Amino acid sequence: MRRIVTLMLAGGILTLAQAYTKEDRIKDMQILAKAMEEIQTGFFYNNKDLVNEGALKLSDTINRIQPPLSEAEEKDPMARYMNNKIKVSNKIKKKIDQKARNIIERFRDNDPTQAAQSYTDIVKKCMECHVQIRQW
Repeated sequence: MRRIVTLMLAGGILTLAQAYTKEDRIKDMQILAKAMEEIQTGFFYNNKDLVNEGALKLSDTINRIQPPLSEAEEKDPMARYMNNKIKVSNKIKKKIDQKARNIIERFRDNDPTQAAQSYTDIVKKCMECHVQIRQW
């Protein structure tokens, strides 16, 4: 009996230890900002490696971002419905990931104009999230 209780307690602690927090989101947002900076610098210096590195970092990080536990476990169904934050943020994440991959493809194919357009679209999606979800 004690073994079962101990295992359940350990499992609960591990679950809480791996929860995505607001601090994790802040760190990931800082990584996103640096990745966008790398992409932009790669555009200015026509450096494919820098563009690819920034776009891959952006794609990896955006896929890691998730709602903090407080948003994911909102108890009030009306608040969850009205906020709709998780659904909106997942759509924005998907679009940003697609545009990051588009940057890599377009820049590799020597089409920097379309790559820059995808970069601009990413900036717009970032602002959309910050305005709609983060209440800027």
